[in-house]
Amino acid sequence: MLKEIEKPRQVQGEPRRRWFEDSESDLIVWIDNGEVIAGFQFCYGKGEVERALTWKRGVGFVHECIDDGEGRPFHHKSTPILSVDGNFDAATVSNDFKKRSIEIDPNITLFVLNRLADYGEECPTKNAGHL
Repeated sequence: MLKEIEKPRQVQGEPRRRWFEDSESDLIVWIDNGEVIAGFQFCYGKGEVERALTWKRGVGFVHECIDDGEGRPFHHKSTPILSVDGNFDAATVSNDFKKRSIEIDPNITLFVLNRLADYGEECPTKNAGHL
């Protein structure tokens, strides 16, 4: 189950972050000055092929695969990076998120689930790349 990190790192110039994690996923939610959700990133598949779905107001969705920087023979571990990944099963991810989010702020859960339901109505490929 997702649990909130009490004092997540805040990035100057970005909206305030709330961060939730469990052994298989992370949810970062950006809250603007009006206490409205400005965006979120749901990272899932930790320990396997980790992926990240990011939604930002005014931008839309980006779905990415996380390259952990491992597996490069004769090289040191590289910094993990995000690369565009078009393979996204919204229904499966939504069901997984619903199970994991039962103990977090219900307003955040509802917001994320509603955005996941909207995923098919938007064209994520037009927003491909980094935000």
